[in-house]
Amino acid sequence: MSTIAEAKKTSVMTGADILVQSLVNQGVEVIFAYPGGCSMPLHQALTRHGESIRTILPRHEQGGAFAAQGYARSTGRVGVAMATSGPGATNLVTAIADAKLDSIPLVCITGQVPTYVIGTDAFQETPIVEVCRGITKHHYLVTDVKDMARVVKEAFHIASTGRPGPVIIDLPKDVQLDSCEVDWDVPMDLPGYRPERAPVADEAIRQIAAAVRRAKRPVVYAGGGVMNSDSAPQLREFLKLTGIPCTTTVMGIGLVPANDPLSLDMLGMHGSAYANYAVRDCDLLIALGVRFDDRVTGHVESFAKGAKIIHIDLDASELNKNKMAHISVCGEVGQALTELNKIVQPPEDISDWVAHCKAMKAKYPFHYDEAFEGILQQHAIRTLSNMTAEMDTYVTVGVGQHQMWAAQFFKFNRPRTWHSSSGLGTMGFGLPAAMGVQAAHPGSLVIDIDGDGSFQMNIQELATCHCENLPVKVLLLNNQHLGMVVQWEDRFMGRNRAHTYLGPIDHEEAKGASDADRFAYATERYPNFVQIAKGYGCGASTVRRKADLEEALREMISYKGPYVLDVEVPYQEHVLPMIPGGKTVDDMILE
Repeated sequence: MSTIAEAKKTSVMTGADILVQSLVNQGVEVIFAYPGGCSMPLHQALTRHGESIRTILPRHEQGGAFAAQGYARSTGRVGVAMATSGPGATNLVTAIADAKLDSIPLVCITGQVPTYVIGTDAFQETPIVEVCRGITKHHYLVTDVKDMARVVKEAFHIASTGRPGPVIIDLPKDVQLDSCEVDWDVPMDLPGYRPERAPVADEAIRQIAAAVRRAKRPVVYAGGGVMNSDSAPQLREFLKLTGIPCTTTVMGIGLVPANDPLSLDMLGMHGSAYANYAVRDCDLLIALGVRFDDRVTGHVESFAKGAKIIHIDLDASELNKNKMAHISVCGEVGQALTELNKIVQPPEDISDWVAHCKAMKAKYPFHYDEAFEGILQQHAIRTLSNMTAEMDTYVTVGVGQHQMWAAQFFKFNRPRTWHSSSGLGTMGFGLPAAMGVQAAHPGSLVIDIDGDGSFQMNIQELATCHCENLPVKVLLLNNQHLGMVVQWEDRFMGRNRAHTYLGPIDHEEAKGASDADRFAYATERYPNFVQIAKGYGCGASTVRRKADLEEALREMISYKGPYVLDVEVPYQEHVLPMIPGGKTVDDMILE
């Protein structure tokens, strides 16, 4: 090997520089990183690679990790977040658990106390690898600088292959400062990791095609596995070839255009009545990249009780875990659909079934009281959807009623444009996730549809949006309550309010007050989100009249920087339909 080639392959560098150069080698363009004592060498190294990697400083480590998720969810690439040891690392935990449940490729890098004081309860020491053992796909504590290049290469490979997920790399400070000769071509050492799946057998493909051909009432049920494998084109081709109606999970929103005649929208607890009825009555359920989770199935034994079930998933552990399938196929969904599309024939005659599904869709649409004089949450979301239909728009949400209404009333026609904390249901997800989406798509319109409860959990990221020139828009549906919990109080707990009101209240004066006037004591809404947003350097305004909504939305959309539109909405509104937890479609609440 020539001297030049040798020099290119090996060099002497500190652990911190090896880490950052490894990120560059992996194609990382953006990192969300909050510094501290045990991660300072890493941040110093980042300053030496400023032309290659953009470092965005969040205002909270959780915000940074959710921003990394937004980047990953909207691009399909690995998102990267960094924090210091102790509290910095533990502040990442919720976002790591969130990424694990939603199968999001994420690499989280944490500083750690020096190796020689690990286990002594040193200042800001936390055994973060142990803390995160059950919520990561894999985890590393690097104790030898010579392992750095290999570990980073492995971490990105693990996070992004097979079923994606989060990987944590914990780096003691002395390892960051130590030096070694680094071999960038070092091979990975993952003897037990086999993410590749053999192609789905031809016999399995033929069995599925035969089941499709014989079906009289088939439904496709598609989820996050289709999204993560970027298999929407194959799914759409399958629907075109077969004419079978399709419903999606919350993770699958956008796989099928909302205006597609075959779209049944999402199913589950707050899914469409027509999707839930179709699954109840189908004779063939084709489940693609889904988990049969409880928010979809309700009473699992009753879910699709009369149907033959085909389940295709990359993760063998998901097959027959929650629901037994008649045909279980472990394989990559896109590959299976590609092969299936080569031979599949449409069912012999499902015209009556398709007509029935369309009739149910017309009979049970998502709806709300359009005569209401004020602004209902559904109306605000539907209006925004109509106004942005022709724009390059991405939407994130917090968690709660607004999340479900956004899934119901905003029309998504492209994959990876809807971003929700689905499995973990993390309040505070919306704003930082939008920040990450905006960093990944600087020329796009990125909107966080949020509730006042969720918004306040990571409201500090408004500062990041302003300082990092991330023009995120926030449609804040402000009802002064923890709306979804209020809805459950109303439906199942005798309307007893148990700490779900977020505004000021004179408790003595409120004793014995009716529910209608109990929350009328504050003369104005609290807190003042417009003042807060402007204090962070963002644009902001409040709207409470329906007639003013469209103009307020136009101002929000056209504003050059980050903007918060505080929309005053009532707290009494409920998300419907609703299947109570553990119940069946026959228990669905429609009104």
